[in-house]
Amino acid sequence: MTRKRSRLQIYLDVLKVIASGVHKPTRIMYKCNLSWVPLKEILDSLVNRGLISVRKVGKRRVYEITEKGWNVIRYFDRAFEAIEIERRIYAKAK
Repeated sequence: MTRKRSRLQIYLDVLKVIASGVHKPTRIMYKCNLSWVPLKEILDSLVNRGLISVRKVGKRRVYEITEKGWNVIRYFDRAFEAIEIERRIYAKAK
């Protein structure tokens, strides 16, 4: 059985999906395995923090990652990598 994702993991998943080129809300929802209400709250939060931007294309909204969003992804990828290295070192020491 898999563990539930933390709020941080969900936010990073949404950022990474948008960074990978998925821009439409419904596609983001399916790729991140989220229902609409939580996704809408997350998208609004990410827009308010300047991590993604939203623009209108016809009647549709599309989301794009900002430079600040890219910086957040890089920061947490490095942090998680450092934690994993630390775990491996600790496991070998046992």
